[in-house]
Amino acid sequence: MSLALDAVTLTYPDGDGRLTALDAVSLTVPAGRLTAVVGPSGSGKSSLLAVAATLVTPDRGRVVVAGTDTSRLDAAARAELRRTSVGIVFQQPNLLPSLTAVEQLQVMAHLSGRPPASVCERAMELLDAVGLADRADRRPHQLSGGQRQRVNIARALMNEPAVLLVDEPTSALDHERGAAVVALLSDLTRSRGTATVLVTHDRTHLAAADAVTTVQDGRLTVAGRA
Repeated sequence: MSLALDAVTLTYPDGDGRLTALDAVSLTVPAGRLTAVVGPSGSGKSSLLAVAATLVTPDRGRVVVAGTDTSRLDAAARAELRRTSVGIVFQQPNLLPSLTAVEQLQVMAHLSGRPPASVCERAMELLDAVGLADRADRRPHQLSGGQRQRVNIARALMNEPAVLLVDEPTSALDHERGAAVVALLSDLTRSRGTATVLVTHDRTHLAAADAVTTVQDGRLTVAGRA
């Protein structure tokens, strides 16, 4: 399974005209590969991520998630696709303060209607994969920034998504913890077989990516291996 954007154009209202956020963007991310997307503020990185997540519908072009052409889906079907096939790691973990690490993951599974018997086992497996099995009973205030981001990543993987979209995961971390989070994403992409897009402003961690794409003024200007 993979993620593919095919000639995607996205515009927003801007006074009497429209502002082009993405200009005929095409990008393919195969399963088990991590593509980093870099570019200056306002270049279109966030718009690309929103379109890939099916949170925003482009004016033209197609977004194909795990073999499904999302242009053929209505809003309810796109929401269902996000629940089952897309994991999103937000810039800020936004963990629920009253829940333990394992409960943060269990909530995601319950929302998708997974059988209760399998939920705890799956949650603990993922916490172990991100190195936090011994922190399963800790609440967010008892975790470091890097640990909270690891819970955030594990939570995004809870429903076994085909596509993983990651927005600036190192922005609130120091260099060492940021490098550890990106290395973890790289390892999980391969072991879980996700098609992963990592939006980042930090070019120091790009060696962990399989490919790097630069966005400038809504266009992909460079695509190649890291």
